[in-house]
Amino acid sequence: MITAFANIWKVPELRDRILFTLAMVVIVRLGVAITLPGVDASVIDRWLEWRVENDEGGNAVGVLLNVFSGGALQQCGIFALGIMPYISASIMMQLMSAVVPTLAKLRREEGGQQKINQYTRFITIVIAVVQGFLLAQTLQNPENIPYMEGIAQHGGGDLVPEGGGGFVALTVLTILAGTMFLMWIGDQITERGIGNGISLIISVNIIAALPGALVQAFNTYVQGAEDNPFKPMVLVGLFALLLVIIAAVIAITQAQRRIAIQYAKRVRGKQLTGQQTQYLPLKVNYSGVMPIIFASAILSLPTMLLSSIPAFGDKAWVGWLTTNLNPPSIPYFVISAAMIFFFSYFWVATMFQPSEVAENLKRSGGYVPGVRPGKPTADFLDFTMTRLTFAGALFLTMIYILPMLLTVALDLNFVVTSFFGGTSLLILVGVLLDMLRQTETHLLQRHYDGFLRKGKIKGRGRVQGTGAAATGSGLAFLLIFAALLIISAVVLWLINS
Repeated sequence: MITAFANIWKVPELRDRILFTLAMVVIVRLGVAITLPGVDASVIDRWLEWRVENDEGGNAVGVLLNVFSGGALQQCGIFALGIMPYISASIMMQLMSAVVPTLAKLRREEGGQQKINQYTRFITIVIAVVQGFLLAQTLQNPENIPYMEGIAQHGGGDLVPEGGGGFVALTVLTILAGTMFLMWIGDQITERGIGNGISLIISVNIIAALPGALVQAFNTYVQGAEDNPFKPMVLVGLFALLLVIIAAVIAITQAQRRIAIQYAKRVRGKQLTGQQTQYLPLKVNYSGVMPIIFASAILSLPTMLLSSIPAFGDKAWVGWLTTNLNPPSIPYFVISAAMIFFFSYFWVATMFQPSEVAENLKRSGGYVPGVRPGKPTADFLDFTMTRLTFAGALFLTMIYILPMLLTVALDLNFVVTSFFGGTSLLILVGVLLDMLRQTETHLLQRHYDGFLRKGKIKGRGRVQGTGAAATGSGLAFLLIFAALLIISAVVLWLINS
């Protein structure tokens, strides 16, 4: 392992890609701390100090939204929406490409993927404008926002001293620019850096909440252990549980059912090729983290929309809806589990076409041993995928509910328990495996030892690193720019202190 890390710096292209990625990550994290114009940052600082002193974590939905934005949503930063509008647009286009025949045909054509990517960016602009408008409206009434409860009382002033149409227009424009800038950074990391840029931005924002989670866990089970000396043992047990959960997530993420495919003897030119056996891999968790994202977005949508409308703030039915659509209520667990199962099967039904796979096998002369070609093969693949999807959906449901259960059982903040499962852990594991696979490929191509001497890390199927690595002068300029930003941030922090 240590040798592999040392070999990374011996490959110039890989070294430049890693440095470029780190510089982009610094820019992303610094953009989180830049407050939206028209918002009083001192009110946010006083409110955050009160939350830290009183260990106020907020509800799980608010914490989850802040985790995905890296705290920019809570701090009203220019990256408040993060990359979520682009992810939402990508999911919409993927589903529409599987359902709408015109888009499905366009995807198969040469250059069709570029047009679909262009449509995705247009949809991203629309989503960012709508969400930016709703955010600007709610910032003028912050008490209605689930993740900013108590800011009017403990912030010592108005969050938006001068609201109105000008503030809304400027906020929408700034939010849109921040979202598009993040999307551009993600594309640059994918082409010139290491790993998938969009997923890496989300992972960095999730990791940014890790130090705060560790501090809260330490304060709860170490400093607050005067009355119970066994509390530190609970913290040790939590870390052991975290390792077990990470191992299970990796195993399920990489798990697959390999269907044997045999090809009859064929004549190629003047040669007669013998019978060959290949394998068709069917992933257990075929849908990945998409069902959890769908369920979380749909469940949080009603409360978020209602909180942005001041006329509904004091309605009794709004309070009942907010209570039952947030953990730890039983209806929330039941609805979320049902939605995860539904979207798991829905994603497989739209993305995996057994009839098309069976037809391609028949045309190429392949068949599943013991199964007739054509419709029987399609039925066999559909039956097999249905059973695998049930196992994957059950695993996703358990991982999604686990942080809420730990929050209720151990009386912990959701910021701490969110790292024991849910969307955060699944995304982190997937992104780290993807980066490890790409780094391994670069090392093995240059005849260096990789991270694994045995086995094989399979990628996600998306080609990354297709662009040229950053040039030496461009990388130096980028690193100097990032260093100046860090120095400026430190100087401002010292002046304010």
